[in-house]
Amino acid sequence: MDYPKIIKGPPDSFSVKPNLSDYLKMRETFKWEDIAKELDWFDRDHINIGHVAIDAHLKTERRNKKALIWESQRGNTEEYTFADLARLSNKFANVLVDECGVKKGDRVFFFLERIPEIFIGILGTLKAGAVIGPLFSAFGPDAVKDRLSDSRAKVLVTSPTLKKKVAEIFPDLPHLEKLVVVNRENKTVDAGDLSYEAAMARASENFETVRTSKEDYAIMHYTSGTTGKPKGAVHVHQAVIGHYATAKYVLDLHPDDIYWCTADPGWVTGTSYGMFGPWSNGITQVVYEGMFSAKQWYRILEQRKVNVWYTAPTAIRMLMKAGDTLPGQFNFSVLRHVCSVGEPLNPEAVMWGEKVLHKSMHDNWWQTETGSIMIANYAIQDIKPGSMGRPFPGITPGIIDDNYNEVATGKEGNLALRPGWPSMFRTYWEKDELYKSRFKNGWYITGDRAFKDADGYFHFIARADDVINTAGHLVGPFEVESVLMEHPAVAEAGVIGKPDAIAMEVVKAFVSLKEGFKPTDDLKDDIQRFVMRRLSSAAAPREIDFIDSLPKTRSGKIMRRLLKAKELGLPLGDTSTLEED
Repeated sequence: MDYPKIIKGPPDSFSVKPNLSDYLKMRETFKWEDIAKELDWFDRDHINIGHVAIDAHLKTERRNKKALIWESQRGNTEEYTFADLARLSNKFANVLVDECGVKKGDRVFFFLERIPEIFIGILGTLKAGAVIGPLFSAFGPDAVKDRLSDSRAKVLVTSPTLKKKVAEIFPDLPHLEKLVVVNRENKTVDAGDLSYEAAMARASENFETVRTSKEDYAIMHYTSGTTGKPKGAVHVHQAVIGHYATAKYVLDLHPDDIYWCTADPGWVTGTSYGMFGPWSNGITQVVYEGMFSAKQWYRILEQRKVNVWYTAPTAIRMLMKAGDTLPGQFNFSVLRHVCSVGEPLNPEAVMWGEKVLHKSMHDNWWQTETGSIMIANYAIQDIKPGSMGRPFPGITPGIIDDNYNEVATGKEGNLALRPGWPSMFRTYWEKDELYKSRFKNGWYITGDRAFKDADGYFHFIARADDVINTAGHLVGPFEVESVLMEHPAVAEAGVIGKPDAIAMEVVKAFVSLKEGFKPTDDLKDDIQRFVMRRLSSAAAPREIDFIDSLPKTRSGKIMRRLLKAKELGLPLGDTSTLEED
């Protein structure tokens, strides 16, 4: 179905004139060097994300401006100014240095709920010159262990509840020297652990931020692949240039805006645009601790007077499912700009936003590896429902064939980017050869398939590999298969992504049982719970089929492609490498 283009008016027709008012002109004149001059550097070669995001505002009228409005699951509210966050992050930096022995370059990981302490802790860690590693709070022990082990994290900041959830992994982590426990629950802190509250009470409010270079490591986000364990994509301190610019021109943040990013801090969106992007622009942001609820989300938009909202397609589709009449019970007339990321935003959702919310939905595309938004729909530009939009100024994408040559307009190919933007990842942690393999003939190969139309809009087709995008969470099939194989009943397992109306894809597993086990619904439930406990709810198979044997190549590799083709009724393709019975 062809959907009508959503036509935007000229800049003067907007209630607030967009920061990017002439896209083509800006692309012609844009230089990253000019953007960098807008930020507060120590000198030409030294910059620190923590300083730029928070401390730089202390010299301005924003010093006492609200930076964070946090609402708990129970409805309690806490507010923090930029001065508050500066003071508290200084204290945490001192805790790391004085009580944890953290030095520049050490890895400090965060396994916390969506509470103010994760923001304070991350900022303090960056100020101390250490590398942050945020973890999704829904992770299970295996997922946490893999990431802490690979990174050789020195410190883990967690809560009593989440520590209990993963307690079994700690004996296997010799590099982990200290657990810092944030005890909002007023539980007993185990001997040997460091109480966050007690340490913060002892710590000085004065701290001289480490003068990190623009290429010093700052952020480590783990991303899944089709084979092997998750890999740590490493970003540097000058990545904040990309966060700042895209928050200003794609999210269209203005000084008086109230901004809400619904992403969890454990994912890259939750750091790039739930911390560094808005705060480097001096913006007040709302954080809600609770889970998704249509009524609650609409209430937050109304009550907090949110002007700019950054969310995910799955969330939008869940709002659609909640019905067309519910939004009419709330007033969010001050909501000016809505953006979406994590997975493709289907055209139906864009049209629903226009019809029911009376708001334009602006999809954008980027990856953990890119660090910031690469392709976007902008406030000023017409929207083609289903399109990712146009490249951000300073970004040069291309659609290339398997020989790395650009293809004709309108033809599908591999989406690639010319390297060189500030937020581009600098390596996969201790996997330099794998990192180098992502760059071919002057291109960064994204692993996505897309095409570009005659107007320069890009359109997503699919992942080029088997990585499953479920509600914006990238799940590596190998990681799920590995955990499935740990279940006492499972002999072999193959995992695919199955299309889903709400989550885009769900995890489906094909399982061959060991002798003596019978395929029952109770066993399915047990296997699902097993994976959920070990990895996360997103990684747990939504569906399980018991089969006698899995299709494999003659070399023994499971043919996920064949499993998916049979599941979806697609052509089987080349089966010449299939092992013979």
